[in-house]
Amino acid sequence: MLYLYSLDKNTKNIKKMNKKKSPQLKPYSVDVEKGKKYAWCSCGLSLKQPYCDGSHSSTEFKPIVFTVKASETIYLCGCKHTKKSPFCDGSHKFL
Repeated sequence: MLYLYSLDKNTKNIKKMNKKKSPQLKPYSVDVEKGKKYAWCSCGLSLKQPYCDGSHSSTEFKPIVFTVKASETIYLCGCKHTKKSPFCDGSHKFL
């Protein structure tokens, strides 16, 4: 899990929050090649969205590795809340 911290200005206590980062609230349209492996970022911290760059190392999140069966355009989740990882299922419409 990704742990974000915020300071409560009134009590000066640190609150621990457990939350994924949503880099964008729409899918990533990407062209993929048949037989190639891809690693989709599931934490939202990668600077190479929608792909993993290892930024999850301080979290409990792991990339979703997948191989595509055809060269085509696919739509990968950008909000990181899909129920069909790594593909967009429209979850961003409800965030």
